[in-house]
Amino acid sequence: MGQLERLGAALPACRDLGGALRGDRLAVIAEMKARTPVMGCLSTDYVPARLAATYSAAGAAALSVLCQETSFGGRPEHLAEARAVTQLPVLRKDFVVDEYQVFEARAYGADAILLIAAASTPERLGELLSLVRRTGMEALVEVHDESEMEAAVTAGATVVGVNNRDLRTFEVDLGLSRRLRPLLGADLVFVAESGIHTAEDARGLRAAGVDAILVGEALMRSPDPGAKLRELAV
Repeated sequence: MGQLERLGAALPACRDLGGALRGDRLAVIAEMKARTPVMGCLSTDYVPARLAATYSAAGAAALSVLCQETSFGGRPEHLAEARAVTQLPVLRKDFVVDEYQVFEARAYGADAILLIAAASTPERLGELLSLVRRTGMEALVEVHDESEMEAAVTAGATVVGVNNRDLRTFEVDLGLSRRLRPLLGADLVFVAESGIHTAEDARGLRAAGVDAILVGEALMRSPDPGAKLRELAV
């Protein structure tokens, strides 16, 4: 990990994820992935740099990059490829559970990283969040219920994402974000993740006080990802 730490420390300062997600309009974190375990292939012509440029030109607030190869068709190198063509914050969105993944993400140019509350004890979540910040990055801390929300806030999360998809059953409930939004203070950034496909979905979440949405499938399946992104940035 020493070499990874040195590589990360030599990079330019991280771009501000939290700041990028606050604004007058609903911010869109545009996700990049070639496939998923549930939906299979999303793109037969997956070029991360080209997609990152498309998302940036269409008004994305940040990019979400999947780096796990077996299930999502990604590689850590895709972080660097995306960052090279955009000024947007780049998030590594994987199941991060150890220090190596944190240092690896930074070494490849990530500005932020996903931490899933359900994948850690509250104590471990706090440890990983502290490590992420020592590297200069920020974390999007993902939760799915009230107890995980409490754990995220206690750990010091400032950017919290509610995954509307239950990772145990894969069922999606957009109402979950609307129900959990009042539990998070207005001073923290609230992100709704998964199951967002239409402008109507986006408007409903914005009306509920959501700051940003993370969208992958709807963009990756669209014949015009840029146009779809503009449709969702209500």
